[in-house]
Amino acid sequence: MQRSKLKEIHIKDISSEPFTAPVDIGYRLNLLKRNEYTVGSNLDTSNPSTAIGSNNRGGPGLDYIMSIDFALNLNIVDNNGQWRIRGQTTLKELFALPLNKHVVVSANFDSWLYGSIPSNSTLFHLPHLQKLNLAFNDFNSSKMSSKFGGFASLVYLNLSRSNFAGQVPSQVSHLSKLVSLDLSGNYQQTFQQHALEGLVHNLTEVRDLFLDETNMSSINPYVLRNLSSSLRSLSLNECDLQGKFPENIFHLPNLKLLNLGRNRNLSLNLPQFNRSSHLKLLDLSYMSFSRELFESIGNLVPLEELDVSHAFLSGGLPNSIGNLISLKELGLSWNSFSGSIPPSLTNLKQLEFFDIFGSMLEGSIPDEVTAFPNLILLDLSSNSLSGTLPSWLYTISSLKYIDLSHNQFSGHIKEFQYNSLELIYLQNNKLQGPIPTSISQLMNLTFLSCSSNNLSGIVDFGMFLKLQNLQVLDLSSNSLSLNFSGTSAVYTLPNLVSLYLSSCNVSEFPQLLRGSKSLQHLDLSNNSLSGNVFYLICNMTSLGFLDLSHNNLSGIIPHCLGNLSDSLWMLNLRMNKFRGIIPPTFTKGCQLKNLNLNGNQLEGPLTRSIPNCRGLEVLDLGDNKINDTFPHWLGSLPELQVLLLRSNQLQGPIQDASSSLSFSQIKIFDISSNFFSGTLPVMYIKNFQAMINLTEKESVSQYMGEIYVDNGISYSYSIEITIKGVTREGVKIFIKLMGIDLSNNKFQGEIPKVIGKLNSLKGLNLSHNNLSGCIPTSIGNLINLEWLDLSSNKLVGTIPERLLDLTSLSVFNVSENHLKGQIPQGKQFNTFGNDSYEGNKGLCGFPVSKGCSNSEPPPSNLLEEDGSKSSIAFGWKVVLTGYGCGVIFGLVIGYVVFQTGKPKWIVALVEDRYHKRRKGSKIGNRNGGGRRT
Repeated sequence: MQRSKLKEIHIKDISSEPFTAPVDIGYRLNLLKRNEYTVGSNLDTSNPSTAIGSNNRGGPGLDYIMSIDFALNLNIVDNNGQWRIRGQTTLKELFALPLNKHVVVSANFDSWLYGSIPSNSTLFHLPHLQKLNLAFNDFNSSKMSSKFGGFASLVYLNLSRSNFAGQVPSQVSHLSKLVSLDLSGNYQQTFQQHALEGLVHNLTEVRDLFLDETNMSSINPYVLRNLSSSLRSLSLNECDLQGKFPENIFHLPNLKLLNLGRNRNLSLNLPQFNRSSHLKLLDLSYMSFSRELFESIGNLVPLEELDVSHAFLSGGLPNSIGNLISLKELGLSWNSFSGSIPPSLTNLKQLEFFDIFGSMLEGSIPDEVTAFPNLILLDLSSNSLSGTLPSWLYTISSLKYIDLSHNQFSGHIKEFQYNSLELIYLQNNKLQGPIPTSISQLMNLTFLSCSSNNLSGIVDFGMFLKLQNLQVLDLSSNSLSLNFSGTSAVYTLPNLVSLYLSSCNVSEFPQLLRGSKSLQHLDLSNNSLSGNVFYLICNMTSLGFLDLSHNNLSGIIPHCLGNLSDSLWMLNLRMNKFRGIIPPTFTKGCQLKNLNLNGNQLEGPLTRSIPNCRGLEVLDLGDNKINDTFPHWLGSLPELQVLLLRSNQLQGPIQDASSSLSFSQIKIFDISSNFFSGTLPVMYIKNFQAMINLTEKESVSQYMGEIYVDNGISYSYSIEITIKGVTREGVKIFIKLMGIDLSNNKFQGEIPKVIGKLNSLKGLNLSHNNLSGCIPTSIGNLINLEWLDLSSNKLVGTIPERLLDLTSLSVFNVSENHLKGQIPQGKQFNTFGNDSYEGNKGLCGFPVSKGCSNSEPPPSNLLEEDGSKSSIAFGWKVVLTGYGCGVIFGLVIGYVVFQTGKPKWIVALVEDRYHKRRKGSKIGNRNGGGRRT
């Protein structure tokens, strides 16, 4: 489980005078989860002399807005501060006014506009316009008009997040009086070198410059070196800047905000930070800079907000961070630090946000009683921190957000002394003892996760009923016992969205959940539930995730559960005692992605309503009593990746695929232990396109179906699967795990050569069938194969030398066939024991006891063409032959072979002598394990 993070930095007023431009903020407290948002101008709208517009969200419809250029919420004042027009109007009405040099116009276009701005718009006939805000509109990826450069008096221009596209017109640089320019958030806009050069050269009075998320990939950052000395805010977050950032920017006398974050190819060669700097906000996240520069971070004493997350930093945290006594927000996440958190950080008494997750820190948290008295957010998750939780954690009255998950913390959770907490993440640690009773007093609590610890004791669920704001509760995988006796349907948690109580010794279904309209995720797996609980579930119309696996539930799965499929995306009922048929009520528009009914007593034919679930990715119906033919119609599911039908009563031949797209996305195909007959399904094997040439993007180690079901909790699909001969339950599915299991059926005929095209295949099990013919050499193309089981068939011929190319193979079994000849020697084949080959009387060579006679083909793990390793190996046989008739003779003959190849008469002579020597060497009778894992 991990929580996604946003990396922007919260920007408040960091100067003696207010900002007049909207500013991006990343550390927003929305359930204290940081999200990006924008703060409007600080101009006082109650004073007509300074207002830039009303903020009426109840504006007119789009048709009216676009009927005459634009409709807008507009305020116009004259130089005496008297209202001329206030409220909704049109530009046509505005243009009819007697505008002259004595009129000051300030326009704020509310977020209702859609479309494009024509170049002949009356908007561009306002020569006295000083302040223009078009932020948060949708101009439909249109180009920004060059006419924006015609406002000679413009001081303030905000076009942020308005969906402009194309090149930023160079005419913007003609706005020489601009003090504030904000073009941020228009990610389809591009700056060309000449346009940015003109802007830097002409905007000599600019103080606030926000160009975040515009494309500057073709810009040489050196062009920024001549920015105005009046500049106080420069924000270039995620602009794809590349190269070296000019050092002189750090010496601008008025600079207080510098945001260069998320420019992954931008480097900073500044030797150290200047002690005279006035910087209050610095974001260098995702950038590359030296350890020496980081060590000097303590020189920036006025700093209030610092983000150097994802900055490839290593080594210990510098003690000099403790010098930043004005610091309010500190982001150090996703680096490779070593050592512990230095005690000097407890000097940061103003710190409100402390974020250092995923940075490989060790040791304990400094436990100074007065540490961090103003802390609001603490995130130290995904490190290797240990020891007990610090005492100050329980006494900070401002603390709202704690994330200490995925560490090694131990000891008890003590009682919280203040009720300000809203989110608590403590999962995946080694915490012990009971859940503190003070939890019931945290009236603002929305999220509590203590899963995967060593917590113990009886938990009266009634303690949570006071928490009317609670949305997510996760107590899974502890040694707790949940008691619901004091609860009933009368007492509810009206805002509860997710409840995870897996492995909590729950023996009765919580009545308080009956018919809940808000619940979306419910996990009661691995408990002792019995009987029929669906009458309590079928009215949960918002339910998307339901896991009742590993209980003692019984009865028939009701039709109403199929009716919930328009909201359910995950349904796991495996390992219960359900009987009857699978309900035929999966409706069109079914949202299911994962349907797991494995390990029950379900019978009858498969329901034909399953294909209504067009997004289905995993279907596990194994270990039931389903009686049907092969469900070829499941091939129409375009997203199906895992199909498990093992251990049922399915029978008959497998029909040819009706389409070349049937099962094209399949990665795991298990129909083992049924009664299928006929030949192997060649057409389906040809369709398994997902097993061919795994793409670069998919090659990373990620789990199938991994999503964040809640803020902080992720879910991945898990199944029961046989890997390398061992059946494993609850296995998360790696994206690159590919397997075919057709074992324990009645298939006959030959193994198709086309199977050798599935070069991403990890496992192949065709054992316990009636297959005949030879082992196809094309299997040697399966270079990623890790397990191969062809045992208990009627295969003949030799084991192909090509299988030596399967260097990842760790399990190999061809026992109980009719194979003969030399067992391939070398590489991983030296690790397989006798039990991999037993029951094949014609096989010889290591590791079986039978030696190979002269007539057996020679062992080789080498290629056969001239110039290959086989020729070289043959040459050394020639040299060794010399020991029988003189070393000089052997060397001479060897030289001839190396120079001219392998004359047949020499081959015959050498091979004959070679086999006679091997026969006398007594290399048989070696024993070893048959499988290596």
